[in-house]
Amino acid sequence: MKTLNKKFKMALIFISLFTVILNSCKKEEEEEIAKPVINDFELGYNDSGTAVLGGDLHIEAAIVAEGKVQKIEVHIHGHGWHFDKEYTTKYAGVVNPTFHEHIDIPLDIDTGTYHFHFKVLDMEGQIAEIARDLIITEPSDETPPNISVTSAPADNEVFTTGQTISIEGNITDDVAIGGVYIGLVNVNQALSNQEVNASNTITLLHTHTFSDPKNFSFTASLEVGAAEDNNITPKPISWESGDFYILVKSRSAFGNNWAFSQHYPIIINL
Repeated sequence: MKTLNKKFKMALIFISLFTVILNSCKKEEEEEIAKPVINDFELGYNDSGTAVLGGDLHIEAAIVAEGKVQKIEVHIHGHGWHFDKEYTTKYAGVVNPTFHEHIDIPLDIDTGTYHFHFKVLDMEGQIAEIARDLIITEPSDETPPNISVTSAPADNEVFTTGQTISIEGNITDDVAIGGVYIGLVNVNQALSNQEVNASNTITLLHTHTFSDPKNFSFTASLEVGAAEDNNITPKPISWESGDFYILVKSRSAFGNNWAFSQHYPIIINL
């Protein structure tokens, strides 16, 4: 009888240990975090895998990082030129960020094929990466796009909180449109047209994607008092009263030729 009791107790202990181990394994399986995934990757205009001297290189990707992004690295090398950069601002700590950056291509490097490397590292130390050839060429499009604005606010029109600022028009290019940016600019910033970009103004429209690369009709609007603008990755807005103007700018896909609209002055009165 004692022997049976002893065997019974040993069996219970074995079952308990087995249950603990099994539950532990299940928990580890449940908590396993998938490595990052890079989707919809674009290198160069329309994923052409090319860039031009003196222009900029468009890079975009939809990243899925269950373990949250720690950093994103871009490396380009070849023909004596090296570009290495880590990106954390806007991306670190984010689960599913959209990576969208432009890299300036120097005028004084050689044309040819370069090695391009894109790497995503998550907080778990897991890596996803893409390696591609990047072809850098001489500029071949010397004609800037043509900007036609068909509807805009009246000169010095006053906008208050809750009202919508809108502008419409059309952009064409003889080869291909590389990008369009429409910004609401504070006059006090004293920015040149070339300096106006998504980081220093309020974005009404920012895109590098066109169903027809030679022709783009745009409608852009933003409500005064909105919490975020319309940038590709929307950024918070710190509204203030004062004199502003709307600027439309566009560049050719090849040759980095820019076109700028006139300034459309408005007044923000909060």
